[in-house]
Order: sequence, then structure tokens, then C-alpha cells
Amino acid sequence: MKKYYRAIPQTDRARPDDALVLAGGWTWFSHVEVLSREAPPRVVPISEVPEEALAAMTAPRAAIGPLDMTRPQIMGILNVTPDSFSDGGAHDAPEAALARAREMAEQGATLIDIGGESTRPGAVEVPVAEEIRRTAPVIAAVSGALDVPISIDTRKAAVAAEALDAGALMVNDVAGFTFDPELAPLCGSRGAPVCVMHAQGDPATMQDDPVYDDVLLDVYDFLEERITALEAAGIPRADIVTDPGIGFGKTIAHNLALMARLSLFHSLGCPVLLGASRKGFIKVIGQAPEPENRVGGSVAVALEGIAQGAQIVRVHDVDDTHQAVNLWKAVTTGEYDGT
Repeated sequence: MKKYYRAIPQTDRARPDDALVLAGGWTWFSHVEVLSREAPPRVVPISEVPEEALAAMTAPRAAIGPLDMTRPQIMGILNVTPDSFSDGGAHDAPEAALARAREMAEQGATLIDIGGESTRPGAVEVPVAEEIRRTAPVIAAVSGALDVPISIDTRKAAVAAEALDAGALMVNDVAGFTFDPELAPLCGSRGAPVCVMHAQGDPATMQDDPVYDDVLLDVYDFLEERITALEAAGIPRADIVTDPGIGFGKTIAHNLALMARLSLFHSLGCPVLLGASRKGFIKVIGQAPEPENRVGGSVAVALEGIAQGAQIVRVHDVDDTHQAVNLWKAVTTGEYDGT
């Protein structure tokens, strides 16, 4: 019977002497939830957890480029598309895209994620040449003007190659490196860090009828397998970020199940990225039909991710998120010097 070990993260000032630090970050844990497909969950003290599992949970995560994984990082979303669900058409000219990137950097974004193919539910595939035309000039402009790392949001090796040439640091693949077999070897050969995300189906069909045996454990197993495949392609585990793929082939119940136990993914031994900004479950639960009115819900979900130790939150509303994270840190971890 395969067992899964989930650290139960805490930020309380009253911390037991024997508590361990989760992923070298800002949360601690003294108990672990043991999960399996054959038995009910149970909570045990860390003294009952195998050393190998504890080592994966506690090992400090290596920096991704200049990004310190012992502190929360804010990834700003920059879609240079005409049809993204939230901001399609707003930044698809290079000048507008650069202006928005500059604004996000000033607001507190420590990483800019640039994508030229919409992955909203029902979106169709964009030809490679068109995706390159949309993204490469923007990446070159942003990397030349701003001192902020860039990730390219793409499923395709040719697009990633042009993006890396233009100055991108990281490749963020919503298909988990299953769409284009050349993408992982490219990243391995170029020494590019990657973010591997789980999705069930492709954007055109992913929300038709997503079904899982156990969404939390199914997503974990997928990411575990993909990490092994990426390492085989020459990408060190230290350069791999994982993303459970909130909203990608998931119902509201699936998204909530993943959010409730997000800290499980630290047991993979890699940084965790949470991308839930303005997603459909926030629309429904928050009763906010228009994407731009989902700021409160998006910030609430981002803070919960950070409370569970997620190292990167991918957001549209950088200014609001940055403000919220600063207040959260001041209250919970005492990161305020009184000035």
C-alpha cells in the first residue's frame, strides 16, 4: 500500500521545540497526515514518519534563477493573446505588454509569466509561428528593459527555444511536458528551470467531464512521474517547480480538495506553484461573474496557498496580492521592522 505524507503546516508564534521547517520556508510542522487509497487519513507526529519522507518535506528548495524559494514569490501574468479569459487583447501589442510588465514589477512581481496561447476552457491550439510572433518580441523587450526574470508559458519546444533566446529564464508548461516530446530535452540541454503542471485533457475539452479516482493522489502521482521523466531528460530536480493545475480539468470540488491539502505536494521535494487567480471556482463561490471583480477571492486563495508553504503564486492582481502578502507576513511571521 502506497502511503503519502502531508505536512500539516503552521505559522503560529507558539512553536514546539521539536517542530520541523517545511521546505526551508516560513511554515513549520509537528504532525503529518498519512494518506492512502486503501485507508482513511490519519494524523501522526513527525516521530512516526519515515526519514526519507521527512527529508523530502524539509529540504530547503534551491533558488530558481535569482528567486529565493525560502520566501513567497509573486508571478505576474502577462497574456499577449487576443482571447485569454481574463485579459485577452489588453496586452497583445509589444508596447502595451512592456508597460504592463513594468507596472507589475513596480507593484511587487518577482517573476513575469508571458503566454501567447490561451488555455481558457474551450480554447483552440495556436500555430507555432503565431505563438512565437506574439511572445518572442515581448520577451526581448521586457528582458531588455527590466531586471525581472521571465517565464514562457508554452507547450511547444520551438516557442520555448525562441523565448529562451529572447531572454526568458524558465519554461512553464500547462501540459506537464506531455504535449511536445521535444520540450523537456530542450530545457535539459539549455539548463532552463521548468514548471510542470497537471491538467486532465487539453484546453479545448478539459472541462467537459473531469473524473478522478482520488484527485489529490492522482495529481500527486502524475507530478511524481513527470518529475522522474524530466530528470531523465537532463533537468535536475532542483530546477523543477510543480503546479497541481487548479482549474485545468477539475470541477469546483476537485479544486477545493487540492487547495485543502496543497501542502502534500511539498513531499515531491520541489517548489510548489499555485495558479488560481480569477479561476471559475472563485467566480461561482465568490459570486463574481466578471473576472476583474474576483480580486478578493483570488487574494484569499493566494494567501491560503502561501499559508501552506507554496513558494510561488501566479496572479493577475499583483498590487493587491503584494499588499496582502506583506500584511500576512507581518502578522504571522513577524516580518515587519516597525519603520
